[in-house]
Formats: sequence, structure tokens, C-alpha cells
Amino acid sequence: MPALPRHVQAAGGVIVQDGRVCVIHRPDYEDWSLPKGKLQSGESHEEAALREVHEETGLHCVLGAELSSQDYTDRKGRPKTVRWWAMTVRADEGLTPSDEVDERRWILLDEAERLLVYEHDRELVREARAATR
Repeated sequence: MPALPRHVQAAGGVIVQDGRVCVIHRPDYEDWSLPKGKLQSGESHEEAALREVHEETGLHCVLGAELSSQDYTDRKGRPKTVRWWAMTVRADEGLTPSDEVDERRWILLDEAERLLVYEHDRELVREARAATR
């Protein structure tokens, strides 16, 4: 009997500041998305969310309210759960472009509806907007 695929655990952030949300461009996927990534060994979801946001945006953030998590099957056919938090910026080191993320933008919350590719990202922005009021 074949082994079941490993359940991937990930975490990310919806960074809202001054009526804008931070989005990232991923050149491999040619999409605009929210920063997230997989947990490292021994890391909590909260630690992973803050680390991934920093790695993908150059922003040091503070966790706010936990938002809705997402469950789906990734491109490799593995079950994946992503936990999300609303975040605010503590410090900005600036983005260092990489193969994973080559651009960061602050866009109006309403613009996110048009720019973000995935409906679940748009839903998270709406949820974060409500959580940060």
C-alpha cells in the first residue's frame, strides 16, 4: 500500500496599514499573492508566519487576530493547511528581490479585489479589513 502524502503545514500574514494591504509578486507563478510559507522543523505556526512574511516582504510584523485557515491540495497532490494572521508593521528593511518574490506592493484594499489572483486571498483581505477596524 503506498504511503499517504505528508500533510503540509504553512502560515502567512495579511499585512494591513493605513488602508492598504501588502501583496507580493511570485515570478514562478506569475501571480500576485499574500506572503506565506511552510513551517520549518520545530517551528510554531505563529513563528512561521512572522518568518515567512519577513523573508518574502522585508517587513518585521506583529501578529494581530488569527484569520480563517485554508485547507486544500497543493500542486504535488499533498493535503495542505495554511493558518493566517492579520499583521501590522513594526519595521521595514525593504524587499530584497529573489526567485520566489520579485516585487512587493502596498495597494488599496479595494484594489486587492482586482489584483489578487486567488479568491481565498481576496477573502482573507476582506476578513483582515474587518479585523483591523
